[in-house]
Amino acid sequence: MNQPDTNQITVPNPLAPGDTLGIVAPAGPVERNRVESGLKVLADMGFDLIVPDEIYANEGYLAGSDKLRAGQVHRLFADPAVDGIICARGGYGAMRILPLLDVALIRKHPKTFVGFSDITALLMFFSQSCGIAAFHGPNVTTLAGADNETRDQFVKTLTESSSIKIFAGKPMEIRPGKATGPFYCGNLTVLNHLIGTPFEPDLSGAVLLIEDLNEAPYRIDRMLTQLRLAGSLDRLGGVALGTFSDCGPMESIRGIVADCLGDLEIPVLGGFAVGHTGTNLTLPVGRPACLDTDAGSLAFGVPAIAHL
Repeated sequence: MNQPDTNQITVPNPLAPGDTLGIVAPAGPVERNRVESGLKVLADMGFDLIVPDEIYANEGYLAGSDKLRAGQVHRLFADPAVDGIICARGGYGAMRILPLLDVALIRKHPKTFVGFSDITALLMFFSQSCGIAAFHGPNVTTLAGADNETRDQFVKTLTESSSIKIFAGKPMEIRPGKATGPFYCGNLTVLNHLIGTPFEPDLSGAVLLIEDLNEAPYRIDRMLTQLRLAGSLDRLGGVALGTFSDCGPMESIRGIVADCLGDLEIPVLGGFAVGHTGTNLTLPVGRPACLDTDAGSLAFGVPAIAHL
């Protein structure tokens, strides 16, 4: 994929109470009770909801056929009654629908799109292939058990046309420095599996935040090593680390990252509340950001959403 100019990327309008969110299941099958718990959270936030029956389709480890799932995405983008889209869950399957997605249709109807984990494939696709900002943030099923900080920042990011600045809770400086560039954020495993495909993201000059779940330390090493050998990180601007839940001691992750990326001579900072467990902050993918290890911060110099 070719990285668009972050100053030219289309940003969605802010959401407001009473706006309508469409729910999509582009990856794994969903559990109705978990979805309904998350829908109640969204309703309590003031959003109206469109919940297509198709999201409950089930074909083994997928929420229905590839054609069905891609069709959900198209219909919600094209529907003028839908102001924003949030994914029901991750799991696996989002990258399977990438060849089926209509770039022109999505570009014509830019709107807020939120998800994480396996949804990383779609966040990269929307920001790089379609030129629209997307949001790395909670899925419907994770909102149900999310803490107040996750919920509050989700609403603030999507409704307020203001700049975002977050701080590492326990800053873990691996290499000092400051880097400014387009911000990309997602699951390390999914990013790794996009290598060699037509949808491999261009990370030139980028600030990249990575997170993962249930991966042994040697697998984290293997994925970072593969990204290095493939040349995917050659022109990277900086790296931020989210949570690596059940991936071994964080000190082990720190050592692996330092060993695999230390010679890139770019700032690397861990400790951000983004990922599968605990707080999961909502961040705009494709927008310019500054990673500053001295300040322990990740700051977006422009609003995540448009001014009305």
